[in-house]
Amino acid sequence: MRTLFILFDSLNRHALECYGGDVITPNMKRFSKKAISFDNHYVGSMPCMPARRDIHTGRVNFLHRSWGPLEPYDESYSEILRAHGVYTHLLTDHYHYFEDGGSTFHSRYTTWEFLRGQEWDTYNAVVNPPLQDYKQRYHANQYEDVRAFSGRLQNMLNRENIKSEEDYPLARCFSRMFDFLDTNKDTDDWLFQLECFDPHEPFQVPQRFKDMYASDYEGPILDWPRYREVTESPEEVREIRANYAALLTMVDEYFGRLLDYFDEHDLWKDTAIVMTTDHGIMLGEHDWWAKNRQPFYQEISHIPLMIYHPDHASKGGQRRKGLTQTQDLMPTLLEMHGVTQLPDSVTARSVLPLLEEDAKHHDSVLFGLFGAATNITDGKYSYFRYPTDFFDQELYEYTLLPLHTKSYFQANEFDGAELVRDFRFTKGYPLMKLPARKDAKRPPGQGGPPSDMFNQLYDLQEDPSQLHPLDDPELEARFETELIRQMVINEAPPEAYTRLGLALPG
Repeated sequence: MRTLFILFDSLNRHALECYGGDVITPNMKRFSKKAISFDNHYVGSMPCMPARRDIHTGRVNFLHRSWGPLEPYDESYSEILRAHGVYTHLLTDHYHYFEDGGSTFHSRYTTWEFLRGQEWDTYNAVVNPPLQDYKQRYHANQYEDVRAFSGRLQNMLNRENIKSEEDYPLARCFSRMFDFLDTNKDTDDWLFQLECFDPHEPFQVPQRFKDMYASDYEGPILDWPRYREVTESPEEVREIRANYAALLTMVDEYFGRLLDYFDEHDLWKDTAIVMTTDHGIMLGEHDWWAKNRQPFYQEISHIPLMIYHPDHASKGGQRRKGLTQTQDLMPTLLEMHGVTQLPDSVTARSVLPLLEEDAKHHDSVLFGLFGAATNITDGKYSYFRYPTDFFDQELYEYTLLPLHTKSYFQANEFDGAELVRDFRFTKGYPLMKLPARKDAKRPPGQGGPPSDMFNQLYDLQEDPSQLHPLDDPELEARFETELIRQMVINEAPPEAYTRLGLALPG
């Protein structure tokens, strides 16, 4: 068995033509005619590295930990495959793998390769950057006049290395993937994981893609929205959206080159493709940009999943309604390579049976971000449950590797630390239980202005845009019960209930 696992970042399901969107994505649509498309696939832990930890371990982690690395007790799908004789390779331009908070993921693979230069990857070294030039070239929302490290300034420097389309990280990723396939397409028992940071912001593209989405904006470069409420003018909003669409079309074109390669070399007969994303992105809907702060509306939480498997080629073009989730990828990838015995810590379920025929998969799934709302959906309704006091809540980090996104935990974060053995999924490892400080250097908590931080229940079929919260105490009580049940399954700590105003079970 050979598998290509393609993971894009911030791929908005609702923009894809094959999911009813209006962005030019003919190759995703072309793939959907060969693959099986999942219509009720959701995120788990948010954002980037927490989602990848779900993929590796087959369980949600946001109830216990913020953004951080794989822990010593985590059992990675890649390591399990290696133990069963499957060669695994990671090719990525996703630089978060190589910061403190992602530093244990890439070494789980047999081999790995990192292509530099995305976003604020600390790549292009310039001691005295041309700040005045950048101030003229970039919109004020995007420009930062600082000499100390700044992600946005670093991105301006990184862009200087892009002289032609072949220099874009996306183009380089696909080029190296074809090198791998040229070398290994006639061998067996491998899994190749391609992770492209695109279409994550900033939405930088070659001019030929940008020309496909002309906007009425006239001004300096504006292709990187802040994670906040929309404050831009209508013209600026249209420009940012146009740039995202252009980048998504570029992603689609390069994905089409992979489909062409499969056609040319007849790989459809013996090679699987799994294509998905870690999360979606807000493009001004609900007056919000990006992710992390506003409630995890459908634009963020409801994500694409398409799987082509040669054993189910006759099912190409079919769709599945069964409720699935990010962490289901772990047992799925294992089962595709003949590994059906899962670690006891896994709560996910392989979606491979759904390739044969549609069926109920999960009754409901949890999703969220550490310290924010705990959310649940059954595919028909979504329920956002917020802390009773977002700004003063009991919250702990459970970890053996105290690393934030790009820093160590500070000394004061160990005040009040305990060593606990409270969870079965840690397999006997003791964990540090550390009070989660408000000033910790982790991704921002979700929530936004206080007016948004109330429990919200939506009917996804009648109100797919989630514009009209339901006032239905009986239905909310049912989801509260289901939320508690799912938290028990995932071994939520006691404070995970009390911070949400929920009674401790049992």
